[in-house]
Amino acid sequence: MDNLPAAKLERWQRFRDNRNKALAARHGWLTLTSFQWLEDPPAAVELAPGLWSTDGTTASLTAVPADGLSLVESGDAVTGTTTAALADEESLMWVQFGGPGGDQVVVELARRAGRYAIRTRDAASPVLTEFTGVPTYGYKPEWEVAGRFEPYPEPVDVPIATANPLVDGVHRTVGEVVFRVPGSGHEFRLQAEEEKLGALTVTFHDETNGETTDDWRKLAVPRPRPDHSVVLDFNRAINYPSAFTPYGTCPMPVKNNSLDVRVEAGEKLPSAD
Repeated sequence: MDNLPAAKLERWQRFRDNRNKALAARHGWLTLTSFQWLEDPPAAVELAPGLWSTDGTTASLTAVPADGLSLVESGDAVTGTTTAALADEESLMWVQFGGPGGDQVVVELARRAGRYAIRTRDAASPVLTEFTGVPTYGYKPEWEVAGRFEPYPEPVDVPIATANPLVDGVHRTVGEVVFRVPGSGHEFRLQAEEEKLGALTVTFHDETNGETTDDWRKLAVPRPRPDHSVVLDFNRAINYPSAFTPYGTCPMPVKNNSLDVRVEAGEKLPSAD
């Protein structure tokens, strides 16, 4: 690493600092303490006061003043029954309670696979309070590789599994990223999803999974150039939230997004030394 340009190392370190800062958000992914499906009729749930239910179209919460619940958006106390409706895959930081400010725990309403669920996000969770950063491999310039993007004529929806076995997902594939990596003599093709402003995301398996890395990771790829060339910097491969919590519904890679090499770059298992 001593021979690398200082600017490159500085950019990577800035990326790592920003990544750890984002993970340490007060009600971020490290604070999840439960995932619970809502049913009909109204019923109590774990780790949150009130009575919760859904008719399949709308989620409902009934509370009394002693429950100490308030709406996240307005801060207004929840008394009686309040409702919310979401489209599939949407989430809402809905209500909060607990702690000196009444906002230690936020209850997130989510709709997944056509069903309503809630997730509690507790700012006092040890996963957050004991967090010191995600372990990573050291920066390796050889894992910054050139490739090309081969777009499909139209996006293709591919059914996938997720980190929650009860939630199915869909990967909207917009094309394939084609490249070679160190230690392999053949090309790889990873199906990609499109993000904002034309950037891409690839979700992939590799031979380090389950040993030094989580079962899968993802990599953001900057928007392809006019000639469709791209750069994949696997030093910036990151974990999905499901690496840190059992309450995620993160998408798994599509069937063919597997690399038969050890990608010893990017983030490691959160429990790695």
